[in-house]
Amino acid sequence: MQNRIEILAPAGSMESLIAAVRSGADAVYMGAKTFSARASAQNFDLGEMKEAIDYCHIRGVKAYLTINTLMFDSELASALQLAAQAYTAGIDAVIVQDIGLAQLIRKHLPDLRLHGSTQMSVHTPSGAKALYEMGFSRVVLSRELSLKEIAEIKNACPIELEVFVHGALCMSVSGQCYFSAMLGSRSGNRGMCAQPCRLPFKTEGGSSHALSLKDNSLIEYIDELQKLGVASAKIEGRMKRPEYVAAATCACKEKRDAGFVSDNTDRYLKNVFSRTGFTDGYIKGKRSGSMFGHRRKEDVTAGSDALLRDIRNTYKDESPRVGVRFEFTAKMGESPYLTVTDGTNTATAISDIPCEEARTVALSTDKAESLLKKCGGTPYYLQEIICHIDDSVSIPASKINELRREALQILSEQRCRVNRSIPDNITPVLAPYNCKQEGELLRRARFTDTDIPDDFISFDLVFVPVLSKAEDIQNLLSRGFNVGVEIPRGMFGREELLKKTLIKAKELGITHVLASNIGAVYMARELSFTVHGGFGLNITNTASLMWAQDMGLRDTELSFELTLEQIDNLGASIPRGIISYGYLPLMLTRCCPGLTSKTACKGCNKHKTLQDRMNKKFIFTCDGNCTEVLNCVPLLIPDKINTFSQLQFHSFRFTVENSVEKVENTIKISSDNQIFRNSTRGLYYRGVN
Repeated sequence: MQNRIEILAPAGSMESLIAAVRSGADAVYMGAKTFSARASAQNFDLGEMKEAIDYCHIRGVKAYLTINTLMFDSELASALQLAAQAYTAGIDAVIVQDIGLAQLIRKHLPDLRLHGSTQMSVHTPSGAKALYEMGFSRVVLSRELSLKEIAEIKNACPIELEVFVHGALCMSVSGQCYFSAMLGSRSGNRGMCAQPCRLPFKTEGGSSHALSLKDNSLIEYIDELQKLGVASAKIEGRMKRPEYVAAATCACKEKRDAGFVSDNTDRYLKNVFSRTGFTDGYIKGKRSGSMFGHRRKEDVTAGSDALLRDIRNTYKDESPRVGVRFEFTAKMGESPYLTVTDGTNTATAISDIPCEEARTVALSTDKAESLLKKCGGTPYYLQEIICHIDDSVSIPASKINELRREALQILSEQRCRVNRSIPDNITPVLAPYNCKQEGELLRRARFTDTDIPDDFISFDLVFVPVLSKAEDIQNLLSRGFNVGVEIPRGMFGREELLKKTLIKAKELGITHVLASNIGAVYMARELSFTVHGGFGLNITNTASLMWAQDMGLRDTELSFELTLEQIDNLGASIPRGIISYGYLPLMLTRCCPGLTSKTACKGCNKHKTLQDRMNKKFIFTCDGNCTEVLNCVPLLIPDKINTFSQLQFHSFRFTVENSVEKVENTIKISSDNQIFRNSTRGLYYRGVN
């Protein structure tokens, strides 16, 4: 039997939650006041969360909590406690980004369902397999996948899949954007994104808003997603108004249940919020300049007061969602009672007065049924009534109405009752630091090509792209380099190609792999490589380092969103390092910023530039599958590297430098107090919010 895809709606407030439920959502997702990737939404405190969960459960709707930000060590205990409180309140699942927190939840709250956030950047079968083996029940896939790529993941792994079907599209792959953090210390990975991508960025011949995409709308593909076995159709928008939530939810429900979206609902959806309309470029596998759009005046005015009022009228009344059966008994001289069941729970209400003999007209079955059917204004609708009424019995109509109300109230209390127990003291145990470094820190370099001067022969390890030509890798090995290969962070649709290439690299004698995505880690480990974690794993705490160690990583780069102090206070015994030089990648995108309205991406393999409104230029590099947008100035920290007390290595990241610049820059940055005129210390000293 084909699964019935879940309609999952955003709830940034109680008003939005009610709009979602009354518009037909099967589940809602909400954030707490802390640890939410939409920190600017209204969100819920613990009391409000319990109220919201109960509201949902009474109506047969599931409730998920987002704890989908990266954690620092100082926050892990509070985040774990939040998960425990949500669990005891009856939450159906938590959506998590931080891999360390996920491991702690799995250990301390083993019965709490884990959903992997889209912030985990899972977009391949290997990524889904990794989460499944770690105990996740569901993964929210990256938004950039095509229908074919979603099918490949579904066929490879039994984990539930959740796919965004409507709402805003970030330019960057979720979890791989550092733009807001680097420009203003407001981290998108911490729920504080300032959305600089929506500002004007120009490219030569391209869009004036080259980092702003139209909103995603895949509602017409819901049938196909359902046939593929996708578990949940997710609507983005916890920061949007209730009317938007209602329109999007109603459209998804109509498409799933009726096969089409009504004209009125379609009109509501198109006008309540958009950015120059919608796009389905990713799911079709056709990435082009037509996907770009931004919020215009006409988009704003389309959401008129009259339109919003019309939408509100669609969900102003309670929607009966739960079918019930009544059994009414009225025996002479006994208190009448009403039993109601939803098929799982059973409630009984007993009147406070006995049945008397009728003086004029006796209570008939028809009369009793007409009174009991009045479930309007409740979440319930009547499926069946069974009456056991003695002849000549009389009972006031008001008492029958009281029985109906009381029985349904008791049933509601049963439907949201939670019987969950947890240990009294849930405290994360973090392994202390145990990884002393003898002598100088090891130096590593990462290149985007194989043009590596002999000056780098002294480096402990150099990484080149895994898709480099075999003869070029062989040449480096013959020259005496200790060579490893890097799996690209964006592996969309290329997993089989990358596996074959890794096997060929192993035949050349390559044993080291740099992996910056959980899917890449899984794939490299399966092929028995020595795996080194990259910055894209977003490791920001000791629990995540403990996970990396358990996964068998040799060592790992830390997130460059950490400060020196935070880095020095990390525990665990796995060796760790930082990026110390390079043009840091601010975005990993699948839609190239250089596209024009008439072009599709063909993989130019060239360096191009974006210019912001302050005339700063950001280089971006496109390989036809993904694009990296780089910072406008290089990170420079090697002259300060010895002030970090708990590192074992540091990495030089070369991206746009030519052969001469690679050597000159290395000489400069390896010398004490040699500072580039235009450079940055990154976030190591100022940190992020």
